[in-house]
Amino acid sequence: VVRLMESGGGLVQPGGSLRLSCTASGYNFAGSPMSWARQAPFPPPGKGLEWIAGTNAAGVTFEYADSVRGRFTISKDNDKKIFYLQLNDLRIEDTGMYYCASDPFFAHYSPNDDYVPTYRGQGTQVTVSA
Repeated sequence: VVRLMESGGGLVQPGGSLRLSCTASGYNFAGSPMSWARQAPFPPPGKGLEWIAGTNAAGVTFEYADSVRGRFTISKDNDKKIFYLQLNDLRIEDTGMYYCASDPFFAHYSPNDDYVPTYRGQGTQVTVSA
């Protein structure tokens, strides 16, 4: 059974940091590109997941959405089967449910793209509030 389990979310003040982890099992994690995506609390109708960052299967090439570049960093540990998202300089608009996802291929997804991963976890909530 494929399982992706996120952890590390929480409540943080603007400017703060969090580190999310995603533990994978049940499939070829080392052979899979991975991404982090999020969904805002009240997304517009028809708006799906917002892709924010991704890496290739080896975990050596990275892509970031403009909205998080320079603040968020991802890393992939194929030996431990864990995928990380380091969130720094958090903003109120970063609030949302964060998901890790396994992708069919490595790509940079634009905001208007319909991002549909192969597998997705249940998510972990990140709330940025003063």
